Amino acid sequence: MIAVVYKSTGSRYLVKNEDGKEYSVRLKGKFKIDAITSTNPIAVGDVVNIENEEDFESTIITEIFERKNYINRISPHNKNQHHIVASNLDQSLLFATIKEPKTSLGFIDRFLITSEAYQVPAIIVFNKIDLLNNKDQVQFQKTKAMYEKIGYKILAVSLHNKSGVDSIIEVLKNKTTLLSGHSGVGKSTFINELFPELKLKTQDVSNWSGKGLHTTTFAEMFDLPQKGKIIDTPGIREMGLVNMTKYELAHYFPEMRALLNQCQFNNCIHINEPGCAIKNGVNEGLIDENRYNSYLNILDSLQGKTY
Repeated sequence: MIAVVYKSTGSRYLVKNEDGKEYSVRLKGKFKIDAITSTNPIAVGDVVNIENEEDFESTIITEIFERKNYINRISPHNKNQHHIVASNLDQSLLFATIKEPKTSLGFIDRFLITSEAYQVPAIIVFNKIDLLNNKDQVQFQKTKAMYEKIGYKILAVSLHNKSGVDSIIEVLKNKTTLLSGHSGVGKSTFINELFPELKLKTQDVSNWSGKGLHTTTFAEMFDLPQKGKIIDTPGIREMGLVNMTKYELAHYFPEMRALLNQCQFNNCIHINEPGCAIKNGVNEGLIDENRYNSYLNILDSLQGKTY
C-alpha cells in the first residue's frame, strides 16, 4: 500500500494512504536504503510502501520511493552527518523577523542557498512588522528590496495583529510547503491560526538571550483546508550547509550565477582573482554588498572543502 509520511518521531512514523487513513508504522527490521547517509533514513514527505507483518499486529515500511527533492542540514547532534528536514517539496517558506528575535542575513542566506541547491523555490515571510520603529522600518525596506531584486518573494505580516495572514495562505494553496525559521518567529502562531484545534505551544523570546525558545520537537505535515500541505519543523538555530564545496557556493546566489561565465578563470572563488565578474558586479552595484559579505562569511566556513 502506498502512503506518505506525515510525522517521524525517530522510531515510529505516522503515515496516510491515498484515502486519508492513518497508520502508525515502523521500519522493517532489515530495512536499508543504499546511498542514504543521513541520520534519518525516512523523512516527512517521503512516499513509502507499507505492509502488514505476518502476525498483522503491526504495519511496517518496506520501501521508500525516489524523492523529487529534499531540504537537509547538518545534524544538530553530529556535525559529520546530515539530517533530512523534509522531502518532496513544492516550495519552502522561511519565517524571519527584524527583531524579537532578530534573524540574521547570514541565516536567511544559508536557508536560501540550501533551497537553491535542491531546486526548491523559497519565499521569505517577515513577521512582527508591528514591532518595527522608524529605524527598523528603514532596515526592513532595504532588506526587502535586496531580496526582491534577485527574485525572491517577500511577505510582510503581523501575526499578532492578524495582518497579512491571507497573503501567506494564498501562496500555500495546492502546494506542499516546508515552514522553517528560528524559534520564536511565529511558525507555531501561524499554524494555530490555520488549525486552532492543534493548540501548538508557542513561547516568547528568551529575555536573557534574545533568541527564540524551541517549541516544536518533530517535523510534522498537515493537510490544509484549502488544499495543499504544510510541514512544520523544529526551530532551527543554525543552518549548516551539507556537501557543498567552495567552488559551488556562488552558483546558489542567483545574482552571482548570472555573472559566473564572465569570470576570467573557471576556478574563481571571487575574492582577489583578476578579471572577476562577481567583484566587478559588487563595485557596479549589480550585487548587494551585504549579500557579497554573506557569501564571503559562508565561503570561509567551507574553505578546504574541495570534494
